[in-house]
Amino acid sequence: MGIQNFPAALQPIIQQGFLEREFEQALRSKLGYRDCADREDFAVGIGETLTKTRAGLKPSVTVPLAPATNTNLDNGLTPQSFTVEQYTITINHYAATTDLNMVTSRVGIASQFLLNAAINGEQAARSLDELARNALFNAYFGGNTRVRTTISGAGPAMSVDDIRGFQYVFVNGVQTPVGGTTTLTVTVGANVYTLVGAAPDTTNVSTAPGGISGVLTFSGNLAVADATAGNMVQAATASVIVRPSGRNNTSALTPTDTLTMSNLLDAVAKLRLNAVPEIDGVYNCYLDPISARQLFADPDFKQLFQGATSANQVFRQGMVNQFLGLRFIPTTEAFVQPHPTVAGLLVRRPIVCGQGALIEGDFAGMAADDVAPRDSIVQVVDGVAMVTREPIDRLQQIIAQSWYWIGGFTAPSDTTTNPTTVPTATNATFKRAVMVEHIG
Repeated sequence: MGIQNFPAALQPIIQQGFLEREFEQALRSKLGYRDCADREDFAVGIGETLTKTRAGLKPSVTVPLAPATNTNLDNGLTPQSFTVEQYTITINHYAATTDLNMVTSRVGIASQFLLNAAINGEQAARSLDELARNALFNAYFGGNTRVRTTISGAGPAMSVDDIRGFQYVFVNGVQTPVGGTTTLTVTVGANVYTLVGAAPDTTNVSTAPGGISGVLTFSGNLAVADATAGNMVQAATASVIVRPSGRNNTSALTPTDTLTMSNLLDAVAKLRLNAVPEIDGVYNCYLDPISARQLFADPDFKQLFQGATSANQVFRQGMVNQFLGLRFIPTTEAFVQPHPTVAGLLVRRPIVCGQGALIEGDFAGMAADDVAPRDSIVQVVDGVAMVTREPIDRLQQIIAQSWYWIGGFTAPSDTTTNPTTVPTATNATFKRAVMVEHIG
């Protein structure tokens, strides 16, 4: 599929690199979520799923060695080992294509050719950004849900809106299904129970974005007062979610629970408690335009910029870039959900991310010679392959312009960072991002 097989009118465009530059420019108009991912090459010949191991730390030593025990070959010391945890990343193949008919598009052929490339690039960028968003939120929704249906009497099982975060626990660093010997401590309503099972519903009725409705089973009976519809259900390892006025679940949000500067400061504080590293000096905050507008209406925000020399520029642009230890990244891809119980209200979800909140695995063999022969028109731009195929139909009139990406996203856990090694750390399984839920 060399350049020489293309129509003469198109050969100069390809040879001068116009097509590649057009595609690259479109890919750079990223939507944001992919920016917080650490990129790693997924090596060739190791299958479709890769398990990585992260080493933890040993606890601090604050007790001096007693002289009386400093004897023998071991000097009174007991060997210690560090803990580990594992996370997996799975690669998949994503692709799309469009055709260009040389006859029907004869007028302005070069412009149509470049336009197709630009649109393909935008589609690829948006697709990868949504994959990154879904992987990020899937982890940070975990362990936070509510009772869906009030139980009729004391019993061990109840229906919940979302079982993510309740299906697995870490045992010696390995994700293991919750069961009789691998239990999980869960707060339901006002009391603490021991979870022994989580099963998804045959028909998913979850109201959470990407949620999985199901039934949680505990080792003992639940009190009806706790397992009442709308009550909080929270795992001991739940991801941190900040809500205005201290609301304990999504359905408890009211019309006055809008985004404030205090909510964002709380999110930053949670990340710093867990010693989450920053991204080039600050944390990334992804939020939609309504969330940003509410921030400008917050009295604390107004007071912060009152009389400041930067105030005119900030309010003229309607957005700030960096303050409060945050880099604000507007996006139109943020999850917006109808309120679960109050008609007409929408729930919005800014998310604050630190370094390593996501891992992106790019398949290293995407542009290998056996995949993309040397005389083929394949360009890899920002990890995405653009393929231009010569006309091979009977009339040699239809050119195919395609893109593909082989890779995957995952949110790695940080269970080895705990109060034993970092005194201020939380027990959350996923610590590198904090979601904020508010009405908007």
